Amino acid sequence: MAGAKETKAKIKSVQNTQKITRAMEMVAASKMRRAQDRLEVARPYSEKIRRTIQHMTHANLGSNNHSFLMERQVRRVAILVIATDRGLCGGLNINLFRRVLSEMRAWEEQDVGVDLLCFGHKSVNFFRRFRELKANVTDLGDRPQLNDLVGTVKVALDDYREEAIDRVYLASNEFVNTMTQTPSIMQVLPAVSGSEEDVPDDWDYIYEPDPESLLEDFLVRYVEAQIYQGAVENVACEMAARMVAMKAASDNAGEIIDDLQLEYNKQRQAQITQELSEIVAGAAAVS
Repeated sequence: MAGAKETKAKIKSVQNTQKITRAMEMVAASKMRRAQDRLEVARPYSEKIRRTIQHMTHANLGSNNHSFLMERQVRRVAILVIATDRGLCGGLNINLFRRVLSEMRAWEEQDVGVDLLCFGHKSVNFFRRFRELKANVTDLGDRPQLNDLVGTVKVALDDYREEAIDRVYLASNEFVNTMTQTPSIMQVLPAVSGSEEDVPDDWDYIYEPDPESLLEDFLVRYVEAQIYQGAVENVACEMAARMVAMKAASDNAGEIIDDLQLEYNKQRQAQITQELSEIVAGAAAVS
């Protein structure tokens, strides 16, 4: 009977765990929908400002020698890594970290130094084991705010202006759909030139009051927009990955419950058979 009681207790424990994972799945699904809405709002601005920057690299602009637009010899790069603050989201973070480590090894094989600037507890805790972080920020929550990001972004921009670093990359997860989140590394600085197709030779913007004063602020906004979109997109990826992970956990818990229930039934059946045998043996002894 002790074995059956232990099995029954295990079933109860797994059922309680299954209730938790189901609740977390529903919460993640609800948050994912809201995160997708914020992502849909952020994407058009980010894409438009990126396209505008790419057009400006082909424009007849007298100050195309701005440091944010110029390629230079690469001696050191900075990688801004956006990950989650919490776990229980499958392989979302570790897939991104593997991609970043691969990128770091590739640069270091070329004798190029790498600075890391991390967003989120998971990236901070992971990369601190390898090297000192240039800057980090955590606890961004489910609704990242630009004001929480700009401090770390400014560290990268200042280093780039002072030529302490020669390129800036953004490593984050790209939200494809609910089932697919792809780790990606995108070059942020210097701004990548777009295609020259459909851009006439005499094409340019009209600048007011003057190109020089506008370009500096515009390029800073461009970098901030890319980082902000990466943070918003990471939340959508996190919630989608957590929803899928919790659904898988709930399904696995259901399978474990079925196996334990079968084991319990066998134990209970064996106990009943033993009790019947004892009753029959006792009756036979009396008679």
